[in-house]
Amino acid sequence: MSAMTAQHGADGKLRCPWAIGPWLTPYHDDEWGTALHEDRRLFELLALEGAQAGLSWLTILKRREHYRRAFCGFDPAVVAGFGAQQLRELMADPGVVRNRLKLESVVANAAGVSRIQSELGSFDTYLWDRVDGEPVRNTWQCATQVPAQTPLSVALAKDLARRGFRFVGPVTCYSFLQSAGLVIDHLVSCFRHSPND
Repeated sequence: MSAMTAQHGADGKLRCPWAIGPWLTPYHDDEWGTALHEDRRLFELLALEGAQAGLSWLTILKRREHYRRAFCGFDPAVVAGFGAQQLRELMADPGVVRNRLKLESVVANAAGVSRIQSELGSFDTYLWDRVDGEPVRNTWQCATQVPAQTPLSVALAKDLARRGFRFVGPVTCYSFLQSAGLVIDHLVSCFRHSPND
């Protein structure tokens, strides 16, 4: 069997081929591609996807709890108020990726989320309106078929950038859409692909 098709786990379940190991398997089974409708969680995923740029998702996933503490539970109103002192502390924190531009982007994006909340009522509404309230459900047979970006992620990246968001290119936005369940990219042979799972 190709490493690009669904793989049997130790429990016998077929999973997307990347979902191997003690961190990635539970993330895949319990979170990835599950529809999120809570602004803090959506902001968290967007922030973590931006932190992941150029790194592996596993690297970020292992640091997620530390990120949650460092960014006050990803409360956009609180994080938007971070100033120079908080950024200095973050730059000295080994529990986060100490890239100043990435850290500053979380603060800028928190302010962006807060503006969207003021304008539309929620970040959730802003995102789910882009897919008419229903996830895009793809039917990929093999991991090589899954795109890195789509017209939807390009449009989202463009609009977020217009609104002052950073580290939100089309590839990052597509990963975010997948993780937040706006796009379902579990392979058809994966046990999570079914709408009932």
